[in-house]
Amino acid sequence: MSKLAVIALGGNALLRANQVGTIDEQEQNTTDTLENIIFLLKEGYNVVISHGNGPQVGNIVMRNDAGEQMYNIPQMPLDVCVADSQGGIGYMIERALKNVLKKHGIKRNVLTLMTTVEVDINDKAFKNPTKRIGKMVSKEEADKLAAQKKWVFKEEQKENGGYRRVVPSPQPKDIMNWEVVEKNARQGTIVIAVGGGGIPVYYDEKGDLRPAEAVIDKDLASSVLARQIKADRFYILTDVPFVYANFGKPDQKVLEFLDINDTKNYLEAGTFGEGSMAPKINAALQFVEGGGEMSVITESKKLEDKSYGTKITKEYDNADMRKYDNVK
Repeated sequence: MSKLAVIALGGNALLRANQVGTIDEQEQNTTDTLENIIFLLKEGYNVVISHGNGPQVGNIVMRNDAGEQMYNIPQMPLDVCVADSQGGIGYMIERALKNVLKKHGIKRNVLTLMTTVEVDINDKAFKNPTKRIGKMVSKEEADKLAAQKKWVFKEEQKENGGYRRVVPSPQPKDIMNWEVVEKNARQGTIVIAVGGGGIPVYYDEKGDLRPAEAVIDKDLASSVLARQIKADRFYILTDVPFVYANFGKPDQKVLEFLDINDTKNYLEAGTFGEGSMAPKINAALQFVEGGGEMSVITESKKLEDKSYGTKITKEYDNADMRKYDNVK
């Protein structure tokens, strides 16, 4: 049986922080990122791709707001905005990927699957919004929007930071239709699923499926999917080539090889930013604890270069790394 990899594309793989977000920019970024997964296909892997939607879903919400103010068009709820982003981004990835596959002479079907994800409506996250969406704005603009819309903003810790809106981000419980994802992926179709962390839904007291006003973390949802479909590898593509201890501080340190115990110790020590790297580390850790062979966190354009990337395995030893360097 061919090995199976889940690749989670970060929002930066589609839209860079210094860009305005035109479709040309996003399509070029997507194509550049997808070029880096071709080596996995050539090494015999079947692939499932997920993606973030932080900037895009925030922009959709703002367009909804502008449409209501200017043209009296009713606003859509956040779950519908997530669905909109999932369909639009999935289409863009699918089209770009087909062109990249054609360039490399690879014949694979590509399927974009609208994906709902079950959450617990009583999750404490609904009372403590942390998921950043949309563009960065100044403090003045954040205060204005907070007063007008009752939105919640938090300051970004990155260089040249500002403020971004935050929304609830509940834990994903179950990826619906994961069996469909696994069946198609193992037959060789490249499946694009769990876009933007999936469309959040929950079951009410009658057993009916209801929408939840939230944005699920795409890395955590992708990790759940990777475990459900029994993937061998889980890749998280972001905007840095490695995970760092004490990122941005004078004692910053590259962390290239970690095992479960190392990773837990760093998490317990609060080494990673709660709004940035910590969810990725948790997602990678959960995948390995759930039986996955290895999680890799790296920059979107560094995936093929195995000298980059933080590799998390159950118990780190040289044999693990030899196996990584000689993928079959």
